[in-house]
Amino acid sequence: MRSRAVAAVLLPAAAAVVLLVGGVSGRLEGAGWDVARWVVSCVALVVLLVGGAVGAVVARARPAVTPTVELSEESAPDLYRLVRDLAARLDVPAPSAIALTPDCDSWLEDRSHPSVRGGGHPSVRGGGRAAHEGGRAAESIRGGTAPVLVIGSPFLWWMRVAELRAVLAPVVASTGPSAHPDIAAARRFVRGLDAAAAIAATPGQGVVRRIALAPLGRISRVLLAACREHITQLERGVAAAASERAQAVDYGLRIVAQEQVGLAYAGWDRLLTRVALPAWRMGRWPSRLDAGVVSALTELSRRDRLADGFASRLGERPACDLLEEPGAVDEAASLLAARLFHGGPAAVGPDWSPVDWQAYPEEVVDRKWRTEAARLHRVLDRLEAPRTGGDRTGPTLARVMDHLAAETIALNGAPGPDDGRSDEERTDALAAGITAEAAREEAAAPVPVPVALGEGQEFMDGGAWGGDSLPVFPIQPPRTGRDLLADHVTAMVCCAAVDTAGAAPGLDWLDGPSLLVEGKRRNDLAGPVLSLVEDGDSGPLRSWLAEVGVRPEKPVRLV
Repeated sequence: MRSRAVAAVLLPAAAAVVLLVGGVSGRLEGAGWDVARWVVSCVALVVLLVGGAVGAVVARARPAVTPTVELSEESAPDLYRLVRDLAARLDVPAPSAIALTPDCDSWLEDRSHPSVRGGGHPSVRGGGRAAHEGGRAAESIRGGTAPVLVIGSPFLWWMRVAELRAVLAPVVASTGPSAHPDIAAARRFVRGLDAAAAIAATPGQGVVRRIALAPLGRISRVLLAACREHITQLERGVAAAASERAQAVDYGLRIVAQEQVGLAYAGWDRLLTRVALPAWRMGRWPSRLDAGVVSALTELSRRDRLADGFASRLGERPACDLLEEPGAVDEAASLLAARLFHGGPAAVGPDWSPVDWQAYPEEVVDRKWRTEAARLHRVLDRLEAPRTGGDRTGPTLARVMDHLAAETIALNGAPGPDDGRSDEERTDALAAGITAEAAREEAAAPVPVPVALGEGQEFMDGGAWGGDSLPVFPIQPPRTGRDLLADHVTAMVCCAAVDTAGAAPGLDWLDGPSLLVEGKRRNDLAGPVLSLVEDGDSGPLRSWLAEVGVRPEKPVRLV
């Protein structure tokens, strides 16, 4: 396809040369030939200028690069030694460097482009210090044009050393085909087209620049579409060759290790969605996500009655022992995960600070509950919810139950005033108010800053391949107004339990925030709350409150 594009650019110039030579030699004379010479020569000049400009941009554009935490050899000598030994056993070139990504995947990435080397991603150097303070630039990648090995950071903490070696064997085996000149040239060409198309599609450009870049974007997209099938077949061939070569190394163990890959992905997704996301939304980022995924997967295996099967492998050496300072690497990867999946600054500040797992219940869970409880009462204030009894003024759980229950709660022996609306109308009004209030707060919050991938590209852009923009991760199913209302009522119940019954906020590695009563996790609150929200039946919740010792008429502390 590249040769065809070059031929298409040179074809008008070749025709112009033929016409000019024919005129000089006296074979193509006359007014018609003169007009043809001028027209074809002008067209050839324009095509050459446009083709040369597109070629220059494709060659010079900075290709998209995955944001990673780069590991120097001083910070992970054992990991480098394992990868080099693996490359020697496979008889392929060793990767030029190793980097970590906060994802459950591993691949090779070409960073030989001059604009990429030395490029702007966090690094962990010999001292093992995470580069989250000040967003220090990464060190240059040493060692020729061999690709960089990118490893998913959850693999290092969950997998054992032998499992990691087996999983990395097919990836490292791909360095052999990657060194082939034709394959490397094809990949560079496609990545250059992708970067050039992204430059033309960059928003916020002036009218003149947009018009000037329109041909570049159009030509790049046409060539990308023409190359798509070819590059797909090429990558499949490379993967097949690498897989066949890797069968000679730990093939039996690789089959077993692949089960751990799927388990790690499930635990990682659950940890990000249920545990990390609430903290990110508060301007806090858990600083030990990779260590947390081990706890989450251990809990998952215990609940699925798989603990006995995992007990023996957990006694083996974990792959994170290949790092000099695992804690520093985990912190850098956790910050990168927060920036990629939520958006945020590269440096620590008053509104963007780390939180460890010991402080998570108090600083994230309790704050989340009280923030939602405060939002619930603000909406109740606007709706003029009925307040009954002398002790029910202010932010009390009894006030919320009065508003939602089909029958008026009379904890003090006196029924509350009737506002003339049905319980369905009161519930729907409250759910709509909470939805609107949450939307307003979200709109007023600072816009997440996406992490730049390459020249003219951002992490949340669809790029030249996809078309649609990528949604903010983690992707959550749509929630109704009553779902949000149930969450807020649950938060209010938890606040009342903490303030009046001596309960405490806790952390469930799979489900996120949880309530601890007498040191034990209570997971039976969802049913009573749903009965109140959906059916207006407060009986199950009142029984639950009596069992725990919660006094709903007492005011709670809000944010």
